[in-house]
Amino acid sequence: MSELYGDQHLAMQDQFDTRNLAERVGQIIVQAELDELHKGFIETRDMLFLTTVDHRGYPTCSYKGGVPGFVKVLDSKTIVFPSYNGNGMFLSMGNMTTHDKIGLLFIDFTTPHRVRVHGIASVDRNDPLLGEFHEAELIVRVTITEVFVNCPRYIHQYQRVATSKYAPQRQCPTPPPQWKRIDAIQDVLPKAEQAIVENFGGTITPEEYGALLMKGEG
Repeated sequence: MSELYGDQHLAMQDQFDTRNLAERVGQIIVQAELDELHKGFIETRDMLFLTTVDHRGYPTCSYKGGVPGFVKVLDSKTIVFPSYNGNGMFLSMGNMTTHDKIGLLFIDFTTPHRVRVHGIASVDRNDPLLGEFHEAELIVRVTITEVFVNCPRYIHQYQRVATSKYAPQRQCPTPPPQWKRIDAIQDVLPKAEQAIVENFGGTITPEEYGALLMKGEG
């Protein structure tokens, strides 16, 4: 476990007399590639949490969601997932073009269960798989370096209610997020998105947006 644990981890393990336990746990759960159980779990998820590091050294945690199966396992060492239309900031995507080491967390809140992945990421708007992900703007490919299952005991149990209507699906048009309809930002929206806003009801005021948020329609 010399690569997994640094001096700072070993020091805390010694404080709590867990060095031997940590060594054994690491030997048991940490793998260098995905097995069939990992693959089946990951490819049925409808969300993941992505950690990246920005140009200032700040870690960033981002939620990524889609329809079940929006993450694909190409082989035991490769995961791909899409980047959909967002707020135009490209924080996670931009981070990965500078610092390519990332973390992924997949959780099942029903069972419960979770899998963590460390890997090296690349981002490409011309990836050959782009067409396989409806409305994807970019494709993220992750070469896996470590994968491990964590104890699920602190995962609160929740029931899945519905797929977000904003998750791109080929069988129906994707509505724009309500905040992109706010009149004060229309002059800075990409022209293609201005047209989409008009097709979905036109612009709204900040006050109207606040009322929609209260109804859970953000």
